[in-house]
Amino acid sequence: MNLLGKAKDLLGRASASNDPLVDDLVDALGSDAVKVDAAHRALYAHDASVFDAGFAGPTCYPETTEQVVAIMAVAEKHGRAVVPRGAGTGLAGGAIPLGAPVIVALTKMNQIHDVDTVNRVAWVGPGVVNLDLTNHLRPFGFHFAPDPSSQQVCTIGGNVANNSGGPHCLAYGVTDAHVAAVEVVLIDGSVAMLGGLEDEPDGLDLRGAFVGSEGTLGIATKVAVRITKNPPAVTTLLLSFDSVADAANTVSEVIAAGVVPAAMEVMDQRITVAVENYVGAGYPRDAAAVLLAEVEGLEAGVALDAKKISEIGRANNATQVRVAATDEERALLWKGRKTAFGAIAQIAPDYYLHDTVVPRAKLAAVLEQVYEIADRHDVIVMNVFHAGDGNLHPLLLFDRTVEGTLERVHAAGAEIVRASLDAGGVLSGEHGVGVEKQPYMAEMFTDADLDHQNRLRQSFDPVCRANPGKVLPMGHSCADIQSLRQTPPGVWG
Repeated sequence: MNLLGKAKDLLGRASASNDPLVDDLVDALGSDAVKVDAAHRALYAHDASVFDAGFAGPTCYPETTEQVVAIMAVAEKHGRAVVPRGAGTGLAGGAIPLGAPVIVALTKMNQIHDVDTVNRVAWVGPGVVNLDLTNHLRPFGFHFAPDPSSQQVCTIGGNVANNSGGPHCLAYGVTDAHVAAVEVVLIDGSVAMLGGLEDEPDGLDLRGAFVGSEGTLGIATKVAVRITKNPPAVTTLLLSFDSVADAANTVSEVIAAGVVPAAMEVMDQRITVAVENYVGAGYPRDAAAVLLAEVEGLEAGVALDAKKISEIGRANNATQVRVAATDEERALLWKGRKTAFGAIAQIAPDYYLHDTVVPRAKLAAVLEQVYEIADRHDVIVMNVFHAGDGNLHPLLLFDRTVEGTLERVHAAGAEIVRASLDAGGVLSGEHGVGVEKQPYMAEMFTDADLDHQNRLRQSFDPVCRANPGKVLPMGHSCADIQSLRQTPPGVWG
């Protein structure tokens, strides 16, 4: 019996919805897998960003590749856009639906299909939670290296969409380095396998083009991820400083000395105190900045690297160098770092977490600008960032109920982006462009660059119905449809 027959046999045809699109989706998936109520539409109208909510159409919960194919066929029939959706933890507005598209929520495609420890590859569904994968791999002696701060809830599909990073991506690389192949359903319903398990697959690197495309090239339904062997030895250090500049300079000098730690994270005093109040991780409250550094590998090499980091830190005025004595102490230090964003709720109800990258040598100078920009706009800023690769994450704290505050926050954010670009940096290290960074794309890329990016997009999706209105700025995208942002309340599209 085909998919349509199974759905009708198990669930029967739902009562007429007065919307042919919804009726066709129910026919294909069954009534339990299609939601059109106000609660679902409100839930999927936004992501974790500070940007205005969009307008969601019907939400579908597929469990198989075949069901995603069916959704694409129905969407094509009705000329409707589709937006893939993971856990909704994105901070750049990439999952905000524009123009009442069909929402394809992939959370039920959460199976770990196969783990091959010999070839170090695991096939997983896009809805697998990042940390769940590492927990599943732990008994085998492996883990999934990309570890975003949201790893307890973010999904592999979302990591692929945004080419996510994390503290331990300094040594191991971001998501792109850990994806061997992706099964993708294209906008016309065809299924393509991008990449492969060979060391050098033939042809163009379409896998590389897809990773980081933010849902604009199709929907990932299976991902072959490379898994990493757990290191034999790990040492975690906590260095304290009387200035953020000293911590930043230490990071640059460590890398210049040829030491590449697994992770190097800097937190300023405001966020350190907030974390201590929240989880009691053991951070010094009186330090202007702390540097959390971790080295992995063979025991002898780890000891040498830890010694070198300590020496460089002291040469840059570190007031304290502490080495985690136990696994429990190490875990607590990392718990503090990973819960930093949740800790700020005790200070303000809202925050805008930025994401830019600057050259390591200019970290200290750009951070000084960040503090000056925030002070000038009367916004509280906290800094916690992936210092090793120059990935800044200024946290702008505010209360959106106070009139005029959000405008000041966005103005400060715009200046931070431009300061990063002026320093030779880039728009995003891991959060993606979404709607947040669209206004700045033309400041980083030439018209020719943007034209070629649009041509790539059209080669996958000629009609531009896959997550339209994202990434490429107006005037450079085949998805320039103003009505996407003007769907009247109470109308599907």
